[in-house]
Amino acid sequence: MTKQRVTKAIFPVAGLGTRFLPATKSIPKEILTLVDRPLIQYAIDEAREAGIEEFIFVTSRGKSALEDYFDGAPDLERQLAAKGKDALLSEVQRATMDSGSIACVRQREALGLGHAVWCARRLIGDEPFAVLLPDDIIKSDVACLKQMVDAYDGGSMVAAMEVPNHRISDYGVLDINTHIGDVVSVNGMVEKPARDEAPSNLAVIGRYILSPNVMRNLNKIEAGAGGEIQLTDAIAKEIAEQRAVYGYKFEGTRFDCGSKSGFLQATVACALDRDDLRGELMEYLQDLLMLRAAAE
Repeated sequence: MTKQRVTKAIFPVAGLGTRFLPATKSIPKEILTLVDRPLIQYAIDEAREAGIEEFIFVTSRGKSALEDYFDGAPDLERQLAAKGKDALLSEVQRATMDSGSIACVRQREALGLGHAVWCARRLIGDEPFAVLLPDDIIKSDVACLKQMVDAYDGGSMVAAMEVPNHRISDYGVLDINTHIGDVVSVNGMVEKPARDEAPSNLAVIGRYILSPNVMRNLNKIEAGAGGEIQLTDAIAKEIAEQRAVYGYKFEGTRFDCGSKSGFLQATVACALDRDDLRGELMEYLQDLLMLRAAAE
């Protein structure tokens, strides 16, 4: 049987971004920039590299700037071209999506990640789909979702990484059956277990390739932890019904940009990757460390 391609991706971007107030009072959190590219651009670029062709934003009131960001800017492009600013023009054009490639659906109430994914059900149909959480920035030689797509052979797959024991209760954790290279088959998923009750130290992070069965499960799932509809419950139902669920141990470094410290770390890491910023930033950081050491 021919492996079904994954060509659609859901981006849940309806959250209020309260951890970043007051900045997010007027702009979507996903537009906050790591150096000069917004979080959502990193997620879109990763999806493109993985072969995604249809991009579905699950939004809410006040998120129109997300749609505008990916729209064309002909006046700006003409000005950049006239001034010979070809590098900037290329960056602006790279952030412009083809007509019809992005679709937006509204999540009227904040009822959880599972509910946000379910809101896109009519655009998914009966085919596997990806879910990318823009809060998770993953720096890697090969995009995390591309790694997963290459390894995907049916069922459902979640990106997974090892986390230290003292952080285990912050994540959904996999109960592992068998290892096959970077892929693990999964017996179950436990949402935010106590440290001494965690079945492993392999945690789920914000990249998924899901069977259309998961969307059907979401039709029936009732509110779970926190009064929200949990995506993990719909994935766990796949396991309970003897359908394949896998974890994929991706290669790369993940930054949690849903937290201020994670956002700052990602900003520094992205800046240090750039030839035009690395030298001056490294000099500043070294001077700062020397000053702190001297003060102590």
